[in-house]
Amino acid sequence: MVGIGGEYTPDFVGSKSSKFVPIPIFAIRRAGSIDQFRGPRDSASIALLDVGNFHAGPAFKYVSSRKSDKYSELTGLGNVDAAYELGGFVEYYPVDWLRLRSELRQGFGGHTGTVADVSADVIVPLIQRLTISAGPRFTWKSTNATAPYFGVDAAQALASGLPMYDARGGAHSVGFGSQISYRINPQWEVHAYVEYEKLLGDVADSPLVKLRGSSNQTTVGLGASYSFDFRIR
Repeated sequence: MVGIGGEYTPDFVGSKSSKFVPIPIFAIRRAGSIDQFRGPRDSASIALLDVGNFHAGPAFKYVSSRKSDKYSELTGLGNVDAAYELGGFVEYYPVDWLRLRSELRQGFGGHTGTVADVSADVIVPLIQRLTISAGPRFTWKSTNATAPYFGVDAAQALASGLPMYDARGGAHSVGFGSQISYRINPQWEVHAYVEYEKLLGDVADSPLVKLRGSSNQTTVGLGASYSFDFRIR
C-alpha cells in the first residue's frame, strides 16, 4: 500500500506556529491477509508476522532536519540533522473494534536515542466503507532523542538568549487522535485525521517550549492510498 498525504502540523516539535508538509504512506502485508486498520501516527512498516489478531514486524520513521535559520524561535540553537529511526512494531486486536499498537525505534543521524510509541484505537464502521476511529497516544524518548531538540548548551544560550538547559529523556507526550476513512473501492482509500499531543516532562520545561513555543501540539491531515498485489519469485 502506497500513498500521499498532507499535514498542517507545528513548524517543529514545541512550536506555537504551524506549516503544511507532504507525508508519504507505505505499508506491506502478507498476500491473502485481511487489510487492517492504519493510524496516521504509524511508522512505515512490514507485517512479517501475521497470526490471527497479532501482527509484528520492522518499522521505519524519517524525522526531518531542523534548521535554525528557518524560524526566529530557533536562532542561535544550531541545526539538527535529519534522523532515521529503525525498529519494530507489534499490534494486537483483543476484539475486532480495538487495536493496540506499540513501536520501538532506534535513531541514527540527527539523534541517536530510543523512541517508544504506544497507542490504542477504537474502530467503528459508521456505514458501508466509512469508518471512524479514535483513541489515546503516549510517547517516551531517551535522553539522546530529546537533548538535540530541547537542550540548550552554553554556546547556544549565549547565541540565542535562552537560559542553559539540560534536557533529559522520559515521558515525551500524551495525546489523543481521531480519524475518518472512506474506502472508494478495494484499491483506493481516502482519510482525514486530527492528532493532539501535550508535551511532558523535560520537553515541556525546555525554555524553547516555555518561552518561545507551546506544549500543546495539534496536527490535522488528509491522505489517499492505493493498494496492489505483487509477487516475489
